[in-house]
Amino acid sequence: MKDDLKISLKKPSYPVCPALKSYLHKFNRTIRLPIFYDDLLRFQGSVEVFDKNDKDTLWVRVYYSDTDRKEIDLNLKKIYTTLHSDGNEKMVALLNVDAIDYCTFGNSKPFRIKIRNILNDNYAYFYVKKADASRIYGLELEHMLSPHNLNFLVYNDTLIEEHITGIPGDEFIEHMLPDCTSSEKSQIAKEFVKFNERCMIRLLGDMRSYNYVIVPTHDFDHVVFNIRAIDFDQQCFEGKFNVYRPQFFKENFKMVDLVTQKFEKQSINQYKLEERSIVAKRMLSFKNRIDQLIQCMINDTLSTPEHETLLKTKIFEYTNDVKFMKSKNMGEILKNSLSFVKRNYQTENTGIFF
Repeated sequence: MKDDLKISLKKPSYPVCPALKSYLHKFNRTIRLPIFYDDLLRFQGSVEVFDKNDKDTLWVRVYYSDTDRKEIDLNLKKIYTTLHSDGNEKMVALLNVDAIDYCTFGNSKPFRIKIRNILNDNYAYFYVKKADASRIYGLELEHMLSPHNLNFLVYNDTLIEEHITGIPGDEFIEHMLPDCTSSEKSQIAKEFVKFNERCMIRLLGDMRSYNYVIVPTHDFDHVVFNIRAIDFDQQCFEGKFNVYRPQFFKENFKMVDLVTQKFEKQSINQYKLEERSIVAKRMLSFKNRIDQLIQCMINDTLSTPEHETLLKTKIFEYTNDVKFMKSKNMGEILKNSLSFVKRNYQTENTGIFF
C-alpha cells in the first residue's frame, strides 16, 4: 500500500528548546560564533550561479559593501578554523573567502561558504543556516546511527554545517549509473536497500535523489559506493509513512529498478537485516547519548498532531506493535521505532522490520 507522497509545501522552522541547547552544550556542539545567519542577509546584490552545462543551479553568488565584506570575511574564516581545528586564529591569514552563495530553493535557504588555502589552493565548503530543531535532531541521529560522523555547531539561532562531499544522487543516476559495471550496479543496489532501511528506521524523510549523495571510494581493484543523506530538514515531521522510505519517490525509481533487477526478495531481506543489526549496535554504543537526545525530542514539538496521528497509525498497521498507537508525539514514535529494532536484534529475531 502506497501513501500519497506529497510533501508539505512549507515545513515550519522549530526553535531550539532549552533542553536541546543543554544537550548540544554537553556534547560540544555549541560555541560562541562571531557572526550570525542574519548578518549574511545584508548582501547588496547577487548574480546567478550556473553549472558547467550552463544550467541554473538555483544558487546565487552574493556580494556586500566593502566595509561589510571585510568584517564578514574575517568572521567566516574564524568559523572555518573553529569547525575544522582548534580555532587557532594564526590560520586566518592563510585563508581566503572565495565565494558566498545563497540558495533560493527549499526551506532552509542556506549560505554556502567556499574557503581556500592561499598557499596551496585547496578549498573546502561549509554552510550557514537558520537553526531549526528538526535539522539538528536529524544531524545528531545521522552522526550516531549512520556509518558517517557529522561536524556541526549551533549558537543561538545559527547553525554551521560541514559540507558532505559526494556526487548528487540525481546527477549520478542520470549521468554515471548507466556506465557502471554489472558488479558496481549490484553494489549500488545493495547500498540503496540499506540506505532505504536506515532512513525508515530513524524517520528521516524526503530522501529524493537530490537530497543524498553517492560517494565512490577506490578499494584495490574495485570501487565501493556509499549513499549519504545531505538534507535533514524532514526529520520526524511528515505523517505519511512512505515519506521516510526513499524507494517510494519517483526520483529514485531507477534505483528501485536496479534493486529488483539484481536481487531476489531473500537477498533484499538479508541486506535489510544487516542494516538493522548495524543500527542496533550503534544504538548500544551511543546508548546514553541517544537516550538523552530522544528525551529532548519527546519533550519538544516537532510536528503537528495530525501528522503524528497519521504516522503512528500507519506504522502500527505495518508492525502490529501497540506501543506505536500509544505514542503521544514524534519523539515517542521514534523512540518506539528504535526500540523495536533493538528488541529484535537482542532477541535475534530475523523477522523483517515493517
